[in-house]
Amino acid sequence: MRRPLGTAALLLLIGAVLAVPGAGTAQAAGYRYWSFWEGDGGTDWTYATQGPSVIRPDDGAVQGFRFSVSADSQDSARPRRAPDFGTVCAATPAKDGLKRIALVIDPGTAADAPDGEKPPAPRTACAVVAPEASTAEALASVAKPLRYDSSAMLCAISGYPRSGCGEQVGGEPDTAESGEPATAPAADGGGNASEDSTGGGPSAGVLTGVGAVLVLGAAAVLRARRRR
Repeated sequence: MRRPLGTAALLLLIGAVLAVPGAGTAQAAGYRYWSFWEGDGGTDWTYATQGPSVIRPDDGAVQGFRFSVSADSQDSARPRRAPDFGTVCAATPAKDGLKRIALVIDPGTAADAPDGEKPPAPRTACAVVAPEASTAEALASVAKPLRYDSSAMLCAISGYPRSGCGEQVGGEPDTAESGEPATAPAADGGGNASEDSTGGGPSAGVLTGVGAVLVLGAAAVLRARRRR
């Protein structure tokens, strides 16, 4: 028995809609940037909610930086070392009127490096700075040269990488009205990308919901035809 033309067309439309979410997932984009982390003094890291130029850590704090490609804070790579303050600053005695900040600097892997560049080895440093100093000032005291963009986003630590700043990697080109490639947005003047760094367009969840509605519609049509 031949299927009515209207039903066949509806089923083809359902298949086309349900195929869209998979295509959108394959084109997900990431951003190449220095993410900023706060240590708990032990083995864990927390993604910083403010940039390093804003946070003013207390004496004994552990702060980390990791260069990698990620879409947002949910999949951002942590520094691969998480030593405690005592380990990093063991050879740096305390000084009156100053504070010590343990810094972990992880330039990431070769897979995350820009073309033609090789990441330096991860390292730690104990910064001795004024009590009111920010993490950015502590970093500048031990890891020059630093490079920032016009929006104060941290682009390079100790000169790595030589160029680029939060550029998009993979996925569909995300361009602003000027036609220039978009970059990962900074959070409060520092090296962390905003959690909302995905491109526009309907989400996979929305499209799946539309497909489900069409499936139910098709089922109703088929039941109605059987009753005839």
